[in-house]
Amino acid sequence: MADEQERSEKKDTTEMQQEVMQNLLLANLKEQRRHRRWGIFFKSLTFVYLFMIFFTFFSGDGQEKSALSHGKHTALIDIDGVIAANTDANAERIIKGLRAAFEDKNTAGIILRINSPGGSPVQAGYVYDEIKRLRDIYPDTKVYAVVTDICASGGYYIASAADEIYADKASMVGSIGVLMNGFGFTKAMDKLGIQRRLYTAGKYKGFLDPFSAEKPEEVEFVKKMLKNIHEQFIDVVKEGRGDRLKNDPRLFTGLIWTGEEAVEMGLIDGLGSSDYVAREVIEADKIVNYTPRTNYLERFAERLGVTMANEVGAVINSGQLYLH
Repeated sequence: MADEQERSEKKDTTEMQQEVMQNLLLANLKEQRRHRRWGIFFKSLTFVYLFMIFFTFFSGDGQEKSALSHGKHTALIDIDGVIAANTDANAERIIKGLRAAFEDKNTAGIILRINSPGGSPVQAGYVYDEIKRLRDIYPDTKVYAVVTDICASGGYYIASAADEIYADKASMVGSIGVLMNGFGFTKAMDKLGIQRRLYTAGKYKGFLDPFSAEKPEEVEFVKKMLKNIHEQFIDVVKEGRGDRLKNDPRLFTGLIWTGEEAVEMGLIDGLGSSDYVAREVIEADKIVNYTPRTNYLERFAERLGVTMANEVGAVINSGQLYLH
């Protein structure tokens, strides 16, 4: 009888110990969960704080011009990189800076600081037309283009709207031409035994398809279109540069020249930097940058979704048209 009582007490003690251990483990688990929740909360709070700092300092599309920039000054607008709708050098952004610079009564002159290999003829045309329009509205405000490393094709298309163009002696200027490029994969497909199945409504809807053989009439059509755009480009340059252009048969062949050669060809008016033009030509040493700042948050979100498609399209798309 005593043995049974002793075993019962031991059993009760063991069960009590197990219960205590279980309660301790549950309490410890709850404490760990609580710490994790608070950790996640504070990490999230820190992220939001850093996000707000980033947003405050880097977002927005305003100009660098501040309220303290009153007084006579030279307005500066940067055109940097490929001129296209999805880049920093897009027409909308450039035009926004131009309008702000022209509308400021303290602007003594405007410098377009260009470093671009070219790009979309449409985007370049938008900027060119707007410069012409604004110069008619504000005839006393002159526009000067200043080339840094390169001002080719679409970049020069825009520069030709300026009153005068300056560059460094080693700058690359010109490339007045148009191109459309792509790839053909028909022989590779034949070797791999791949069939192209293309269905269209419209005889030429699939013209210049990179997976189909070229057709002479389609190639001729595209060459005619490129020639037409090239002639538009030439007319714009002749309108902007006038009698300053040298009568040289190479001028509109797509060749590119150094700054020194460009002076001789009449493509630019002289050698000099933005500081030189502001100081010696415009006679307003103070330079205020009117280039709209990039909204990095929006650009990141946009690029995140389209980067892969753009990379693939760049390889297989034969319909990209550029001033080069």
